[in-house]
Amino acid sequence: MSGTGRLVGGLGPRTRRVVYGELSQAEIEAELPLMLRVDRAHVVMLAEQKLVSADAAGELLRCMDELEAERFRPLLPRPAPRGLYLMYEGYLIERLGPDVGGVLHSGRSRNDLKATITNLRLREWLLEFAEQAARLEAILLSRARAYRSVVMPIYTHFQAAMPVTYGHYLLGVAFAVGRELDALRSAAAGLQVCPLGASAVAGTDLPIDPAHTARLLGFPDTTRHALDAVASRDVPLRLLGAAAGLAVTLSRLATDLQLWSTVEFGFVAFPDRLVGGSSAMPQKRNAFLLEHVKAKPGQALGAWAGAASAMAAKPFTNSIEVGTEAMASVWHGLAAADDSVLLSQVLVSGARPVPERMAERAEGGFTTATSVANRLVQHGVPFRTAHHLVGEAVRKAIDAGSTKLAEFGPPGWLDDVGLADLDLAELVRAHVYGGGPGAFDEPHEQAVAAWASHQQWHRDWRRSLADADAELADAVRRVEGHTA
Repeated sequence: MSGTGRLVGGLGPRTRRVVYGELSQAEIEAELPLMLRVDRAHVVMLAEQKLVSADAAGELLRCMDELEAERFRPLLPRPAPRGLYLMYEGYLIERLGPDVGGVLHSGRSRNDLKATITNLRLREWLLEFAEQAARLEAILLSRARAYRSVVMPIYTHFQAAMPVTYGHYLLGVAFAVGRELDALRSAAAGLQVCPLGASAVAGTDLPIDPAHTARLLGFPDTTRHALDAVASRDVPLRLLGAAAGLAVTLSRLATDLQLWSTVEFGFVAFPDRLVGGSSAMPQKRNAFLLEHVKAKPGQALGAWAGAASAMAAKPFTNSIEVGTEAMASVWHGLAAADDSVLLSQVLVSGARPVPERMAERAEGGFTTATSVANRLVQHGVPFRTAHHLVGEAVRKAIDAGSTKLAEFGPPGWLDDVGLADLDLAELVRAHVYGGGPGAFDEPHEQAVAAWASHQQWHRDWRRSLADADAELADAVRRVEGHTA
């Protein structure tokens, strides 16, 4: 059946390629399985609501089974002048006749079908992304515990500031990653609602049961408003924003690791498998994977801006700009965030600190200076006076080519405060207030608990979807068995 009844013409081949692309086996296999999942739930519901006969429903479902078993090959040679769905529906009509193939679309539109497929696709992306992000979170926490005693200088304004540990640094990044996962989880709440049933834009007067199809597709809830269901794509934007936020955090980690892995710093070493050489300079060991991680937020944020720009100032209804063009940017941005997480996993797990070099720079950078001033404060010296005394001692020590602060203040100035012979590790352990590295255990336990919560959320969602898949499969078998 060609045309729409109202229209008898169609797009020319070149324009059709621009709008719909060239259908390939890979493209069909990427979209049709999701479409068939929706169709099976929809056909089961139509049969149970007596909107189509049980015989027609069984024939439709068996034809879908055959298509899937043949990996949709019968569709490949067919023209698609109005897109993949109508080409596929046309195949069903040709195979089964208009009285059977022509009933599939009862009570719905391509608009709510497309919105539902988008949510299913986003859900699949989210579950995989969240699993990998939680794995990265676990790697950070594991490495943080392993290196909790490896003293290093932390930097502010690219200058050595205070002594911490490499484990303390990684734990801080793990906390930030955990919050990004919380943001992702919050954004994912919008994926709990099934748009199917909204039809073109105003629902339908056919007595469908949207709650039933929603349950069969693994959605806890169905849309409350048809226009909102087909017009809105705020959930993809929110998911992309959360994913981009995680990529930004990981880019900052990558910047530190790249700087610290230079010969000039020598704090971190990567194995050969994680570095590259130079086509011209034989001595080079380039930690080039870190540069990919640093660049990925640009793609994710650019994609967000592109998608938001495509949506901005568009009518609040179903539109190509929002549902198609904007979403093309969203998928690109989500893919960039995927890459960022996967690369960060191998880089964090593969990076090895060089304790001797870290300790050397912590000492050479006078990172104990603040601790010395604080000890003087504890012995009655006003902080600003102590700050001045220690700063003057640092200046004199640098001029003398020494790192021994005790030798460059007033005579015996540190004797009474127990800091004549400073120990870096001891000073780090003393930083137990305000989230310092000396209080490692409790925040690490809190971060592990957050990771466990992320894992449980993911497992619960996966389990609920498996239950929905099983319910849908049972419903399909009942309909097919009734009419076999």
